[in-house]
Amino acid sequence: MLHVVKRDGRKVSFDSTKITSAIKGASEEIAYNLKESEFIDITQKIIKRLEDINSEEISVEEIQNLVEVTLVQNGYKEIGAIYANYRKERTKIREIKSDLMKAIEGIGVETDRDNANVGNNFSSKLLRIASESNKWHNLAMMPKHLAKAHENGDIYYHDLDSYNLTTNCLHIPTKEVLLRGFNTGYGYIRPPKRIESACELSCILLQSTQNDMFGGQSHPDFDNDMAIFIEPTRVDIRREYREVGLEESMIEQLVEKRLRKSISQAMQGIVYNLNTMHSRAGSQVPFSSINIGIPQSEDAALVCEIFLMEYEKGLGKGEQPVFPNIIFRVKDGMNKKPSDPYYYLFKLACRVASKRMNPTFMNIDSDFNLEYYEKGYMPATMGCRTRVQNNINGEPDVKGRGNIAPTTINLPRLGILAKGDLDKFFSLLDNRLNMAKESLLHRYDVLKKLKVKDLPFVAGQGLMKGSENLTLEDNIEPILKQGTWTIGFIGLAETLKALIGKHHGESEDARELGLNIIQYIRNFTDKALEETKLNWSCYATPAEGLSGRFILQDQKVFGKIKGVTDKDYYTNGFHVPVCYPISIKEKINIEAPYHKICNGGHITYIELDNYPNEDNIMDILNYAYNSTNINYMGINFHIKYCKDCGTYLNSNECKCHKCGSINIQGISRVTGYLSLDERFGSGKVAERTDRISHTSGVNFYNAGE
Repeated sequence: MLHVVKRDGRKVSFDSTKITSAIKGASEEIAYNLKESEFIDITQKIIKRLEDINSEEISVEEIQNLVEVTLVQNGYKEIGAIYANYRKERTKIREIKSDLMKAIEGIGVETDRDNANVGNNFSSKLLRIASESNKWHNLAMMPKHLAKAHENGDIYYHDLDSYNLTTNCLHIPTKEVLLRGFNTGYGYIRPPKRIESACELSCILLQSTQNDMFGGQSHPDFDNDMAIFIEPTRVDIRREYREVGLEESMIEQLVEKRLRKSISQAMQGIVYNLNTMHSRAGSQVPFSSINIGIPQSEDAALVCEIFLMEYEKGLGKGEQPVFPNIIFRVKDGMNKKPSDPYYYLFKLACRVASKRMNPTFMNIDSDFNLEYYEKGYMPATMGCRTRVQNNINGEPDVKGRGNIAPTTINLPRLGILAKGDLDKFFSLLDNRLNMAKESLLHRYDVLKKLKVKDLPFVAGQGLMKGSENLTLEDNIEPILKQGTWTIGFIGLAETLKALIGKHHGESEDARELGLNIIQYIRNFTDKALEETKLNWSCYATPAEGLSGRFILQDQKVFGKIKGVTDKDYYTNGFHVPVCYPISIKEKINIEAPYHKICNGGHITYIELDNYPNEDNIMDILNYAYNSTNINYMGINFHIKYCKDCGTYLNSNECKCHKCGSINIQGISRVTGYLSLDERFGSGKVAERTDRISHTSGVNFYNAGE
């Protein structure tokens, strides 16, 4: 009788079927087809080794070592590698479970960089410690095969620490909430009467909402929502001038001048507040997005104009504001052409973007946006690319809705496992899609047990669609039916390299296959939507820490495969690799079709060597929006400025040419939003290093031709 000593000291009888099951599981992970007789043969070899030891008891670790060695020595190297990798992941979880102090010790030194917006202060570290413990709890409470898929790196459950606590992101119904007032928990805040107080409270809405959620928040129609507070401010100013006895002939001119000053101060307050006020127990500034550009009145146009001008000024010394993300919406007949009434706003947006990298730009004339716009629903997005529009359970408005939770598939791993067999690839993709769906449905079952009182601001104050008429003790299931459930992907480029040896920037065949793969995911989510009556969508994941996590896990199993796993990161979503030399036009043409397919969120970046001018940006956007169906775009370049005097520097300068300081700050874009260079995770640091300009060797700046 052989007894196995468990890790907690307990002794149990040896059971050889557990070895067979473990080997089967590892082989299934890599789609390695073995006969039942082969599993039995391997098990028998391991038993023979155990007999040779001639001991009455053996530890679990010793048995697992024998399994791993036997697999490798008998020609099953890949199965042995996946078995070893899973052991390591399980060991990591056990260590957290058995001795959280080790994790706490590491966090005490410095927080990680899964999110470049998280700081390194006391609150950040405390939040991270809680995060680590709740991650383990959530892995332990979910079905084992789902936990294993996450630990192995087959799929990824975003914000696992929040799995059982809250939802992802929200488009705030800004105007509606401000007009009725709200309560953050310490008393009623009455509706504002002037633009200054409305703007202050709009920041409080972003901050308070983020305290209830794990993702970002947006004002989805900021200029139009704020416009309703302009006329009351104008009336108030006019009354003040009349009270001091000014002549009527002078009043109107003075009113408009002072009104602009009041709006400027209000908009400056937004920029300052969103870069200084903290949320989530003080660990980060609000992850905020503001949608502007389609004014429905002259007052809304005034808000849009002055907001852009104040953002352009930057912070106190002219430093780059990291937040808010700004999305400027472009529409033919509204602001796109010189003959359009608000063309001057488009020009201003391009000017600001040429200095600040914000705003990014959204094409309302893309057919999948236009269909909603023409029905009276204003499309919006977030800086991290989340898109919420269609709604199987109600009106397709974005206000009060957001993404509930995303799960991302490790697409390159499937390309590696398929070994060039497309039928096998799509079979593996089916497996991962069904697992992703199962994981999100499990998350749905967990979240629907939450009550309104668990989300006291966003649900309790009626910011979320579906919360109408709910009491504090009601569950939030009606809310979960209004948001989106997204299945994302990463690394299409590496997947194509693994399958056919070229990515979609290199060949027409790869372009066609790439579109077929992502359309396959979209077809799956469309079918799931009809089957479950939940809002499923296909998502080009904004992978930040995940870009490095997946590839490191795959390198452990498959080694470094040229063009696939030989970097420190996987390429984001459907993007052409950042290091591949390609013209701006060609990149736009290749990536444009994916925007319609990825209805849960998407973005295309154009990388430039140095600061462009407004005409450069306008040329790029005009080509993209006139020639393709592309939607959401950002123009990237590296911002550098002197932290001592605020002077902006060229990308190759390491010393301030004005004051001589070497106290230089760099800012880059990471997965949709701006961040300080030193806050990038290791994968994103490597990606940023590899980025090359898409203007290289191409005279693009007559893009309208």
